[in-house]
Amino acid sequence: MGIANADAKGVSNATPLSTFVYNSLQYRVVFGFGTVARLGDEAERLGIKRALVLTTHQQREEGARLGTRLGRRFAGIFSDATMHTPIEVTEAAIQVVEASDIDGLIAVGGGSTVGLGKALSLRTGLPQIALPTTYAGSEMTPILGETRGGIKTTQRSHDLVPDTVIYDVDLTFELPPRASAASGVNAIAHAVEALYAPTANPVISLMAEEGIAALGHALPRIVVTPSDKAARRDALYGAWLCGACLGAVEMSLHHKLCHVLGGSFDLPHAETHAIVLPHAIAYNAAAAPDAMARIARALDTPNAALGLYDLARRLQLPSGLSDIGMPESGIERAADIAVQNPYANPRPVDRASVRDLIARAYRGDPPLLQ
Repeated sequence: MGIANADAKGVSNATPLSTFVYNSLQYRVVFGFGTVARLGDEAERLGIKRALVLTTHQQREEGARLGTRLGRRFAGIFSDATMHTPIEVTEAAIQVVEASDIDGLIAVGGGSTVGLGKALSLRTGLPQIALPTTYAGSEMTPILGETRGGIKTTQRSHDLVPDTVIYDVDLTFELPPRASAASGVNAIAHAVEALYAPTANPVISLMAEEGIAALGHALPRIVVTPSDKAARRDALYGAWLCGACLGAVEMSLHHKLCHVLGGSFDLPHAETHAIVLPHAIAYNAAAAPDAMARIARALDTPNAALGLYDLARRLQLPSGLSDIGMPESGIERAADIAVQNPYANPRPVDRASVRDLIARAYRGDPPLLQ
């Protein structure tokens, strides 16, 4: 795919921001088909001699299979990675690290496993390699969200970004269509908020629009034909770009709400993002018109919020938070938590408006256009 928003001469027609700061993250990306074959070489490059492979319960077998590519460096597997990175799981993994003299981490999977790898690396200083099997994009971010006692908190540090990310398109073919769709819309959310972040800059905005376009066009094809190689490649490419956006700028109301909802009610992470995103966009639409224009252009739709709402319907994703386990009584609690220490946001955040946003998302209503 080419750079989004470029004229016939290849020159971007975006209006540059008058003032901005851009910091380049330092990491290594290996992208393509069959790139997992380079896992042993990448571990050697980082000086890893005893690697612990991290997975969820569901991906333990795949993690063990990929671990064999490490040869003598494969020192064991920890398969208890869990959504929202509970502190108690991290502490259990640290015991394994210490008992087995582990000197490197290999995270195989999506956001749950990558999150555990980040949490362990933060506490131990060990190098980490990520092998994403979803489109969530968390492997590109210097952000860690951890849950303790039902409350999810986040922290930022460039040390959290994996040292190497191996994107192997072949690893995504077993991802079911619904999971592909949900994690892909989750990735789109990163790019959407990057477009109206207070720390936005032209480089990240170009990546964001390109990432939204790549995923927006690839995901419907994957749902229809899960074995479509070009669609899988384009989706993984988009996920990389969107994840890099999340890692480079600050996030806003949408991510705040999803952290509150996920941590408080143990909701599935990707589906929560897919449900909330159109409503968060509608909330901010009038305050961020340039961002809305880019989103709409990337999706080939006249309206950014409705375009994403319609995309989620085409992908057969749940439409309301009630569909994924949130109790109706949680609407008030979520509104209370969401306005505590709010993120920077284009539109001021007030409880009544946020409460209405959450209620619409709970019911699965179309986004409220301002």
